[in-house]
Amino acid sequence: MAVRTGAGSVAERFPAKHLARPEVRALPEPPASTWRIIGPGVIAAGVGLASGEFILFPYIASQVGLVFVWAALVGLVTQFFLNMEIERYTLATGETALTGFSRFWRHWGLVFAILTFLANLWPGWVTSSATLVTYLWGGSVRWIALGMLIVIGLVLTLAPVVYTALERTEMLKVAAVLVLLVVGTIFAISADTWQNLPTMITDASVPVEALGFPLLLGALAFAGAGGGQNLVQSNWIRDKRFGMGAYVPRIVSPLTGKPEAAPSTGFIFEPTDENLSRWQRWWRLANREQLYTFVLITFLSIMFTSLLAYSTVFGRDDVPNAIGFLKVEGEQLSLSVGGWFGPFFWFIGAFALFAAALGIVDYTSRLTADVIKTSYAPRLKESTLYFGLVWGLVLLGCVILLAGFVQPLVLLVISACVGGVMMCIYSALLILLNRRVLTAPIRIRAGRIAVLGWSVLLFGVLSVLTIIDQGAKLFGG
Repeated sequence: MAVRTGAGSVAERFPAKHLARPEVRALPEPPASTWRIIGPGVIAAGVGLASGEFILFPYIASQVGLVFVWAALVGLVTQFFLNMEIERYTLATGETALTGFSRFWRHWGLVFAILTFLANLWPGWVTSSATLVTYLWGGSVRWIALGMLIVIGLVLTLAPVVYTALERTEMLKVAAVLVLLVVGTIFAISADTWQNLPTMITDASVPVEALGFPLLLGALAFAGAGGGQNLVQSNWIRDKRFGMGAYVPRIVSPLTGKPEAAPSTGFIFEPTDENLSRWQRWWRLANREQLYTFVLITFLSIMFTSLLAYSTVFGRDDVPNAIGFLKVEGEQLSLSVGGWFGPFFWFIGAFALFAAALGIVDYTSRLTADVIKTSYAPRLKESTLYFGLVWGLVLLGCVILLAGFVQPLVLLVISACVGGVMMCIYSALLILLNRRVLTAPIRIRAGRIAVLGWSVLLFGVLSVLTIIDQGAKLFGG
């Protein structure tokens, strides 16, 4: 197929100071059904069903009740629009949002890759999973977590197509969590808890004095995804062959996969009637996929895990202000439902948090590999970079654990605060990218610009308040 990148081409809109302009090709035909593209939203929900859903929001419910559950919906709706603006650029170009940012300043991608590494360097998810394993069978959190990190490295290295393995793992996890929620809804949530459900709205508040800004920012930022996980929507929909991503090869194992030649930049389509008709259908399908999977699954999970925590441990004097509240919750579930339910709760939680850790190592390495190949080392294979970064992250996590950092809640709050700062910055960059680069029929409109402006304000203010709060504690005693 002939391509045009010269004068008069739609590719001329793309800044070419740091990266070559994309090639012009036809937009692929979308599938007829949303079910054909289900996957990226499930992965987003699956990876996101971790710190926010199993730890932060239930922990908040165990300490102050249901007064902060409303924030989960605010965070999710905000992240839905963030994800869709990230997906808009990739649907239209096959490039990741980070590549788009790098067109304006070469090092934007590197900045976000470093921040994502800093946020996910602290293995809070895997130590959380290991902690729940100790409730089941005993053992050392540190050594169990070390073993889990090695297993994660092996799984991501040996899968012939990494995206496919990740999608199947996260779908299994989501199914397991939904089973837990159904069983918990029937047997574990008391009638009094259901009667108090309206207090999520009538007593809504921001319990700063009881919990502090860092924890609340962490819950809001990690309500669903957060930080670099939103950005990796680009990579996941590209591997699922959404839109122009169909022209970009997927990451495959250096041991069991078949690598393909990969371009360093993406593709763009001319705004013909046929291409625009296909675009409208792709856009509708992508929005539905995110709404039906990421938003719906995540909110139901946050609400019901919060209800479980509220029903079982809220108001008790012996609830620790750490992840140990899950041990008390499991013990109470065993007493109220049956001896089998507490271990079942811990097992599903451990598997869910392990699958989240798998996804976090994947997306951190995936983002960074894409940045390095696109902006700094176009001759290197992205798959090779990816697997080197996977094992680098695994080994760094092992070093942190061996150094003695094993408190999950502290590690998760650190990660969430870094994620909140990232979200403030890239929300603003998405407005610039999708307004300036894309052609009029497919660019971001005023309503969604307003939502991204809200995202900048929300995460910017929360991040500043958190820094002030922590600074006061550090220097003011």
